[in-house]
Amino acid sequence: MRDVAIRTSSRRSWSPAMSTVATTPYLVSSSQLHESLSSGGVSVLDASWFMPNSPRNPREELNKKRIPGAQFLDLDQVASPHELGLKHMMPSESVFAAACEGFGIEPNSHVVIYDTHGVFSSPRALFMFRAFGHGKSSILDGGLPRWEAEGFGTEDAPPVGRKKSTYPTPILDKTVVRSYEQVVVNSMLDPTLDPSAELLVDARARGRFIGTDPEPRPGLPSGHIPHSFSLPFNAFLKTHTIPNTSVQYTTFLPISELRQALADTIGAEQAELVLTGKRRITTSCGSGMTAGVLWLGLRMLGAPNVSLYDESWTGYATRSESQMETSA
Repeated sequence: MRDVAIRTSSRRSWSPAMSTVATTPYLVSSSQLHESLSSGGVSVLDASWFMPNSPRNPREELNKKRIPGAQFLDLDQVASPHELGLKHMMPSESVFAAACEGFGIEPNSHVVIYDTHGVFSSPRALFMFRAFGHGKSSILDGGLPRWEAEGFGTEDAPPVGRKKSTYPTPILDKTVVRSYEQVVVNSMLDPTLDPSAELLVDARARGRFIGTDPEPRPGLPSGHIPHSFSLPFNAFLKTHTIPNTSVQYTTFLPISELRQALADTIGAEQAELVLTGKRRITTSCGSGMTAGVLWLGLRMLGAPNVSLYDESWTGYATRSESQMETSA
């Protein structure tokens, strides 16, 4: 999406209460999306994102192959600047509204988001929409690879810009986004002793969590935030291989298996407290991207009090004053 001028003086605000969170599913299937495309009223966004050391370019890939009508949501661009230069931080309310206008999205549009991994960066984009009260939003479970594997067609031309819409400035639900200061205070509390402590689950690979494997970002130490739990994001996912090919993609596990993966990490008693809303839980990762996978899995399980640490490990470990641990 091209840079857009932010116009705030003529905007009117709207509240998350105007959304339809309760009636819009978090996940849609390929057939459900295909049916919606046929009937109209859906806006499709490709939110593919790759690690900094990857040679792949998501925008170029979209221009060569995309779900019909899809537009590219650049999570690094629809974002707020950060004092540490961190990427894809939550955008301001006006930046989010301007991005929606550029896509032709209106407050009542059903937004369906996908990525080219299956499930990887699309949950982060969904977190953004839901945090701004756009409850009529979902991800395509299995993404573009599953869409193709199930026989649905793609387009091979760059997307055509849609007519701009009017999107009232939304109100960010600040209770679902955690700051560095909040995480530091919480890290001083032992959740086994203090019932007011939020649980923090880290979506990075376990080797990075315990400090035995390096971080993909040069110069960044590995390790973890005190009192956090290791819950690699792929523990919530199932990997599929398309028959007669080497192409793989991921989808979310069934609810029962998601629940078991959570209980295996934090214990059955704590899992019950989280799922009944008696204990808050925050998700983290390397830079706030795959934390979205854990956030979405927890929301699918019905956990009502789930937050995401926007800066995640990159922001935390970059600061010299941060306390870090490397034990299991």
